[in-house]
Order: sequence, then structure tokens, then C-alpha cells
Amino acid sequence: MNVFKKVAWVVIALLLVLLTFKAYPIAKKFYKHYQFEKELTGTILDQEVTVNDIQNFEKLPNGAIVSSIAFEFSEVPPIWEQLSENGSFKDAYKYLDAIDFSLIVYKSDSLLVNAIQAEPKKEDVYPAIIYNRGGNQMFGKNAKGRTLYNLLQVAKLAEKHVVLATCYREQDEFGGNDLNDVLYLIKTAKTLPNVDENRIGMAGWSRGGMMTYLALKHSKEIKAAAVINGPTDLERLIEERPAMETEVCAKLIPDYQSQKEKALQERSVLYWPNELDTNASLLIVCGSKDTSVNPEQAHLINDKLQDINYPVSFHEFDTDHSFTNKNEVIQTTLLNWFTEHL
Repeated sequence: MNVFKKVAWVVIALLLVLLTFKAYPIAKKFYKHYQFEKELTGTILDQEVTVNDIQNFEKLPNGAIVSSIAFEFSEVPPIWEQLSENGSFKDAYKYLDAIDFSLIVYKSDSLLVNAIQAEPKKEDVYPAIIYNRGGNQMFGKNAKGRTLYNLLQVAKLAEKHVVLATCYREQDEFGGNDLNDVLYLIKTAKTLPNVDENRIGMAGWSRGGMMTYLALKHSKEIKAAAVINGPTDLERLIEERPAMETEVCAKLIPDYQSQKEKALQERSVLYWPNELDTNASLLIVCGSKDTSVNPEQAHLINDKLQDINYPVSFHEFDTDHSFTNKNEVIQTTLLNWFTEHL
């Protein structure tokens, strides 16, 4: 009996160790998110929509800017600390000195949606790029902070373009009505005095890549687009990452359980490549070591588009989902692509 008890205690101890190792990265992730949001309290990104904004926006057309507030990175401490030393940008981020950033609020359907605007300080007329970030279920200051942080992955685009990055509406449908937040931002861009309305581009990373494919399906106003590590088949994605179904799709997509197959295929470009705007040039980029979105998904859509002679280019890099240690490469790749195609 004592032997069985000892074996049982050993098994329990091993299970506890295993659970600890599995739980630690999850807890660490949640703590980092909590700490990031906490540090944004009281910053420019903690601005709330005012009563005047709410009263005035109903009469405005979709895409209209309700408010715009310029800010410096020094006003966002949790991000500034990573970019700076001794009160100025680190060498790798010196280019940001030539870029202006603003927090804007614009109309999308019956909602007010936040976005980050980045543009060259030098006065001129530029092409515009709508940037669709990855991630989901972000709200308030956290959504604004994460959008700004993600925008830094491609911020060199703002050396030669006006870049607008939506924070998405709080009622996230993961490619449902929230697609309007992307499409109406095109209208927003066209109202800006320093934007050439005939030269509109779009880029999306991860979930933002899915949004970009959807935009190319529903809009004829995008001249050039780029997708980085974007899913192209959600059914395959949830097979490989079941948590994407339980924690994202099932929670965010309306009527998911009753129309699962339809909902997933509507968000998966592999099922409708012929519906993409053929007047837009497309760049597909993936990381060969991506464990969040299998790079095979990028290969599959590239093959389908090649088969129908769609204007697509493809690049694969030896890196992961976030392009760790390859940021300079992806920034240069995107800047060269849009400079040539816009």
C-alpha cells in the first residue's frame, strides 16, 4: 500500500511540475499585457471619446475624422522606453524623428473607431497605406497601444507614405462587420490634404493579412497590397491551433456554431481567389519558421493566384511569425514594394 501511495505522490508531483511549466508562459503573457495596459494609464493613448464627439459624429459620412491629436513617443512611456536612450531615439529608430504621429477618431458605421496616423514631417503629397495589425479582442488604451506598437514593425513606410492603422471596433467580429473599419479608413485617407487619392495601398500582418485579403475582395480602390504571415485557410489554422477556434473564432464570429464552415470559408481567401481585385498588385511574405500561421498557407494561396495569372509576388524569409531579428529586412522589402507599385 505504501508503495502505491509513493507512486501516486510521484505522479502528482510530476503533474504539478508539468502544469507549472505550461502555466508559466501563459501567466507571463497575461502579466505583460496587464503591465503594458497599466503603464498606458494617463498617457495620450488613454484619451476617451468626448460628449461632443458623440453628439457631432452622427451627421458625418463614414470615414470622416471626428478628432485628431498629434503626439510624441515620449508621451507613451512603455513604448518610448524601448525606443530611446538618454532622451532621444536609439540609432535603430532615428528615422522616426522625421515622422509625425497622431491619434485619430473616425466614423465607421454607427461607431467611433480609433486609429494611428503616421506621416512624413516634410510637407508634400504622398501615397497612403492602410495598415491592418494582427491580434484580436483589444479594447481602449490597450488597443491603441498595441496598434502603435505593431505599426512600428512597418513604420519606415511613413518615410514616404501616409500610413493609417485602425485599432478596430471593440465589437470584434474577426473579419465580419469590423472589415468596414478597414474599408472606411480608405475614405479617411482620401480626405487628407497630403494624400494622393489615386495611390492607395494596404498592408496587413497576421490577422491583418486576412483583413487585407477581404479588403481586396470588397474594394476596387487598392492599387497595391502586402500580406505578411496572414492566414489563408482558417479551417486548417484551427486544426493546427485548436485554441484559435475556442478562444477567437467561437467567441468573436457571430452565429459561429450554427454556420461554422460558411463563416470560416468567408474569411479564407483560398476559397475565393478569383474574387480579388485584379487591378491590385499583391506581395505575399511569410516566415519559414512561423508557428502561428503555417507558411504553407502562404504557399497555397500564392500557387492559386499564379494559376489564375493574378499579379502576385512572393517572398519567404528564414524567420518566425514576428520576423524576430529580421525587422530591417521586412521594412526594406515593404518600402521597396510600395515605392515601386504605388
